[in-house]
Amino acid sequence: MSDPSQQGLSILRRKQVEARTGLARSTIYHHIKAGTFPRPVPLGPRAVGWLESDVSNWIAERVALARDNTKRFA
Repeated sequence: MSDPSQQGLSILRRKQVEARTGLARSTIYHHIKAGTFPRPVPLGPRAVGWLESDVSNWIAERVALARDNTKRFA
């Protein structure tokens, strides 16, 4: 039986992250270097992926920040 702490975990590959965020590869890695985007998880010697939950949380934070800034100017 699977570990309950592992349920719902899903890995996104770079192309999927690009599609979900609307960011280009170079921008994703720029944000990772700046510490403003989740770090990828190593999947193999030449493969990485991102936890879907980390990417979703990052998107939600960006939306919340954008909406908060919009309220200040209204």
